[in-house]
Amino acid sequence: MPGLTSVGIRKMAKKAESCIQPISVYGIIRIHILSFVFGIWVLCKKLLKWIWDPQACGIRTLRDTPPSLLVDSSIGQHKHLKLKGVKLHYVEAGPKDKPLVLLLHGFPDFWLSWRYQIPALAEQFHVVALDLRGFGDSDKPAWRTSYKIEIILEELSQFIYSLGDNSCILIGHDLGALLGWYLIHENPSIVSKFVAVSCPHPNVYWQTFNSSYNYQWLNFVQLPYLPEIDALKEDVKIIEQYHKHLPAKDVHLEAYKYTFSRKQDWTGPINYYRNLPFFKISEKLEHIEIPVVLITGSKDQYVSLEGIIRSTEYCEKFRLKVIEDCGHFPHQENPEMFNSVLLKYITHKNTNEIKNILTYSPSKRLINGLFGAVSNTVKIGNSVIGSMQKKTNDVVNSIPSFTLSTSPSTIMQ
Repeated sequence: MPGLTSVGIRKMAKKAESCIQPISVYGIIRIHILSFVFGIWVLCKKLLKWIWDPQACGIRTLRDTPPSLLVDSSIGQHKHLKLKGVKLHYVEAGPKDKPLVLLLHGFPDFWLSWRYQIPALAEQFHVVALDLRGFGDSDKPAWRTSYKIEIILEELSQFIYSLGDNSCILIGHDLGALLGWYLIHENPSIVSKFVAVSCPHPNVYWQTFNSSYNYQWLNFVQLPYLPEIDALKEDVKIIEQYHKHLPAKDVHLEAYKYTFSRKQDWTGPINYYRNLPFFKISEKLEHIEIPVVLITGSKDQYVSLEGIIRSTEYCEKFRLKVIEDCGHFPHQENPEMFNSVLLKYITHKNTNEIKNILTYSPSKRLINGLFGAVSNTVKIGNSVIGSMQKKTNDVVNSIPSFTLSTSPSTIMQ
């Protein structure tokens, strides 16, 4: 079974040191100041709400028994693997002699996020949907230092090797994709293809939120203890706020509430956001050489299309797909369309085939022009292409609506 030798670990650590860097001192001080300001703000709001309706904030349903779908093996087999004393839970499906596809969920989420993708992928791949450290049925270390980026990346690498593979196709959503971006910079040989769903590159992620609420929350969670308590208020209402695409009383919504029903269920997930904003990818690094597919919903309320587009500047070969009428969870909101796109771009057999399909990164001038068009239109679709045609004097006039697969740019149908 392949694994990490001491030499390999030292090389990885050296590479991580060179490609993952802390943000500026000014940025660090700014985050801490804002965390104090937003902490006071949230405390004041919480106090006023409690004075107005003391009982509402204390509503909480006791959940001791897991919903049946969390122990059902119809989607895949539930397994555990211990690495350096930390138990990781994952769901596995498909033949083990096929290429490995590793699925990394977002926040607040766990393996169930991929319930529609696991069966579809298992027909052609060895599929593993992991509960990240701190989530779901994986162990939940309480200390913030247990979620340092170098620890998480080393754990992900060791997990892949422990499954008997030297590389994988990595598909991540939200936080899982954010970790994927770091991983392909730090250890590119371990990922053959990368699919980032609803998540920009780390160097643009924190500046391209779609709402001020996300920005406030990011600073608020730097405080100890309080964010975990706040997440549990009103019977874990935060789950309903994040998973708006799930109808009330849906069995999956109840599964999410069960999974995040205790204070310790939030400490690990929040600790990721207590650490990640303090690190960035070195701008001196070369472009990512492995094929990258970026998928986002046209109505994503958390991350902006601007951030997704700017992320392509870090990629040598990429595709960008916008799924219409979907929010932050396109893989759940329109799984049929999402699976079709996913399978189309990960089933190619070899590198030559990939190069013929994934075009090269456009110039910054063209990216900036595209961003300008997107920023000034209400609908993405054909109006974006129309704006680009005007900006480029009809250079891209022959391209079908919202499909730029043969041009320098790579927004595609």
